[in-house]
Amino acid sequence: MRISTQSFYQQSQSAMGSLQSNLLRTQQQIGAMTKILTPSDDPLGATRALTISQSLALGEQYKASRASATQTLSLEDNALSSVVTVLQNIKGLLVDAGNGTLSDADRSTIATALQGNFEQLQGLANTDDGNGQFLFAGFKSGSPPFVRDANGSVSYVGDQGQRLMQVDVSRQMAGTDDGRSIFQTVQGGAGYVSSSPVTNSGSAVFGATSVVDVTDPNYGQDFVITFATPPTTYQVSTTATPPVAIGPATAFTAGSPITFGGLQLTITGTPAAGDSINVATAKNAGTDVFGAINDVIAALKTPASNGGPEAQAKVLNALSMANRKITNAHDNVLTVRASVGSRLQELDGLAVTGDSRALSDKSYLSDLQDLDYATAIADFYQRQTALQASQQIFVRIQQISLNNYL
Repeated sequence: MRISTQSFYQQSQSAMGSLQSNLLRTQQQIGAMTKILTPSDDPLGATRALTISQSLALGEQYKASRASATQTLSLEDNALSSVVTVLQNIKGLLVDAGNGTLSDADRSTIATALQGNFEQLQGLANTDDGNGQFLFAGFKSGSPPFVRDANGSVSYVGDQGQRLMQVDVSRQMAGTDDGRSIFQTVQGGAGYVSSSPVTNSGSAVFGATSVVDVTDPNYGQDFVITFATPPTTYQVSTTATPPVAIGPATAFTAGSPITFGGLQLTITGTPAAGDSINVATAKNAGTDVFGAINDVIAALKTPASNGGPEAQAKVLNALSMANRKITNAHDNVLTVRASVGSRLQELDGLAVTGDSRALSDKSYLSDLQDLDYATAIADFYQRQTALQASQQIFVRIQQISLNNYL
């Protein structure tokens, strides 16, 4: 069979073109550092590589969210640590103020120290993140959440929104806590708070309220102990509407425990007719820590040394109520801080898991598309040699002619 000159040229050109194309593709792979130049090179591998790349991109976003959440939660933890210290200082000052040998001037000095702690506490409640965003303001983070009124009281002007961050595929986490849940809230298990109205004219002083029977049908309600004379008796009633008396009127004996509604309370001194003692659940007794501090400062600034046992009783009752409220606030802050610590610990765990997942994805992506340089370079030289040989053979055969043999 004869092979025409035209067919020879076409076959040779096609062969050299294929060799050049393969050589060029190998060069491009080496230059791009990947074995998949176009999806057509490996459709399944390209699809898997795209999926893994998207997973890695999302992982980087989650990582950035975790870093931001860690930063804000760390700032909150530092602020709450300082809040705990301030509240402990306040509790210490309240204990000192209960010393019966103190004069009005001494109590006024303690009130001044409490005022300093009050202002420090407000400053901590208005902590920002360094970029003008207040940590405890909820969604209203552009302005201070706690502002002081003209009468010296502090009001919360933020909201209870929580800025959630997507820190992992299926995990959203609050980056901060609102100020109301920290400084104006108590835990469900907070103890009862006793208080005496300012209209009391006797010298009755209440002690700590203890829980003796949580199964009592009246446990969990608010109570009022009302005194009548002569002779001195007391009547315990709930503060429901209408009030419900718990038991009959009973003769009052100073220092003898009074048991009611699963609670027990000891009252000393001499109550006057019409005096009363309120015993309310912590959430109904006033949960604002700033209000509690303001009230005890006012009580300590009121002269009592020349007012007799009645004036001393007002101071002692105010201190007892404030101490209970500050203790409840302190416990609440500790609970919130524990929640912050738990979230920080979870972020550490998510970071380890995320890094492990990213390493696995990168390894799989490398297997799918990374080039084996040793093999690629060997292929490059092999294809280059084959192309050069093909070109030289073509030139040699092209020079063959019958005229050479005449």
